[in-house]
Amino acid sequence: MSASTVRPRDPRVSVVIPARNEARNLEIILPMLPPVYEVILVDGNSVDDTIATAQRLMPTIKVVQQTRKGKGNALACGFEAVTGDVVVMFDADCSADAAEIPRFVQALTDGADVAKGTRYAHGGGSDDITIIRGLGNKGLNMVSNFLLGAKYTDLCYGYNAFWADTLPTIGLLSSTLPQPTDGSMRWGDGFEIETILTCRWSAAEFAITEVGSHEKLRVHGTSNLNAVSDGIRVLKSIMHERRRAREAKARMRLMPTHVQGLVVPAAVPALDEEAA
Repeated sequence: MSASTVRPRDPRVSVVIPARNEARNLEIILPMLPPVYEVILVDGNSVDDTIATAQRLMPTIKVVQQTRKGKGNALACGFEAVTGDVVVMFDADCSADAAEIPRFVQALTDGADVAKGTRYAHGGGSDDITIIRGLGNKGLNMVSNFLLGAKYTDLCYGYNAFWADTLPTIGLLSSTLPQPTDGSMRWGDGFEIETILTCRWSAAEFAITEVGSHEKLRVHGTSNLNAVSDGIRVLKSIMHERRRAREAKARMRLMPTHVQGLVVPAAVPALDEEAA
């Protein structure tokens, strides 16, 4: 961000929790959250008592209904509802350790634009990742680092925090766009959202600090993640975002010098359907 950007040393923290039929897991995670400015639950049309459970455990919780399907859309809806200074992405399946939130916030107040969680650094680990998923993650990580010129250790991990003032530069799909009539998922609405965010942060040249994080096992229910199909979406996301970053830089080079100084570096428009 600009050197003139002034950020608070004691930021208001907004925790965004996408959830679909996670009532039993919310019973566990909500009482464990540290005191924060606001907690935003994004409900994905749950058929259990997810909302009622959340409101019983935390009467001040802000409930948002997601407008389409997929984790990416849920996060986008939650981000739009944020009123704090810092956004923490927090899964509802008990895999994220609430005790790590201060560590992420500290990385931001120490100067980072983004605190990127990683299971492959000091203090990190996973009780959940299988050998096949681990190999897939490492392969995708190597490809993304090569194509993006980055040095990430855990591309696909979804436990991250960032300053809310970076959201306009990221350019996620608006929650107001309708669900496609054929029932398909808009590009960026699925599990590829974590890869897209990482690519966008990199393209915008944000200061990114990796934070070691230990992934726990899901306690109740089953994951909606499909290692093969979602892995393909992640790979397509890397290629798509690399092309978009190059096109953005090309547009910047064509602009008059006096105009370039008024444009956020590597800023890109909202996600489109080109890669779907």
